[in-house]
Amino acid sequence: MTIGERVLILIHDRGMTQKEFSQKTGIPQSTMSSWRGKKQNPSLDKLQVICDTLNVDPYYLISGAERNDSLNVDYLTVYKDSEEFMILTEYRKLDKSMKDRLIGYLDALSDTE
Repeated sequence: MTIGERVLILIHDRGMTQKEFSQKTGIPQSTMSSWRGKKQNPSLDKLQVICDTLNVDPYYLISGAERNDSLNVDYLTVYKDSEEFMILTEYRKLDKSMKDRLIGYLDALSDTE
């Protein structure tokens, strides 16, 4: 299944019309028709607005698979406006000793759960 086809299914699943989706995203209905008819995919610059409008994770939109919370992956993607992004950005600013100290705090917090 293409990403475009997945988007069309999600639009339907959300009880939204293609016209409503078009109004919310600025993506013309003719573009959505090409997703179905020509088996095309949305352009990369539209993926975030699609995900936001449909309340879906980019990983699912691209792969069709739900994320596995076990984090058995080689990389992670985070939104720039998320707390996770802020934490990673601040972590990278720390020197080695402060990073080690933070990891110690995280280990201690993990043990309490």
